[in-house]
Amino acid sequence: MSESSIRIPDKYSGYALSHFCVPKHYEDDLEDIMIPWGLIQDRTERLARDIFQDVRDEPLTALCVLKGGYRFYTDLLDKITTLNRSHGSVSVPINVDFIRLKSYENDESTGQIRVVGGDNLSGLRGQNVLVVEDIIDTGRTMEKLLAILANHGPKSVRVASLLVKRRQGSTGYRPDYTGFEIPDKFVVGYALDYNEYFRDLNHICVINENGKKKYAITE
Repeated sequence: MSESSIRIPDKYSGYALSHFCVPKHYEDDLEDIMIPWGLIQDRTERLARDIFQDVRDEPLTALCVLKGGYRFYTDLLDKITTLNRSHGSVSVPINVDFIRLKSYENDESTGQIRVVGGDNLSGLRGQNVLVVEDIIDTGRTMEKLLAILANHGPKSVRVASLLVKRRQGSTGYRPDYTGFEIPDKFVVGYALDYNEYFRDLNHICVINENGKKKYAITE
């Protein structure tokens, strides 16, 4: 099991938007590019290998946390299935499943978790489950989700998260597989959203104040 991640320091200066291709409709809403798409892909490939080596021939149910996790989930499973094709002596049977949660409004976690969509979780009983998430913020949402999953009797549960944020108020929870540990900044892109915007952005970027104001939910 992988215990390492790529740590992005607090004083890290991201890449200028002009160095990469960014949709024009978001150019005024972003501070910088924290993690370019290509680096995401390379790191995801390594996580796929780590998961593949840990699971080996055991069947695996990959549970995608929608909506933010869908791109990481898709790319991660593509890379695991590629390993299935190229490793003749080892192959991981994979089932797919989905769950949708709600815990954010604007740029703050509400502290509450609501299951607002997904299949019947009773099908996870006796299964080896890999929860695939986009980002661990305070850790409270994932801890509550794991408690919900435990009630359905899976054989085992592992968690893969592309990002883990360093922030005050964190529970200290760490997933089994982590792509990047990032500073306490609100990031968007690669399916991470701000009130449902920015999911169509390839890179992981830091949203600026203009973007927060433009796409804020107002009463």
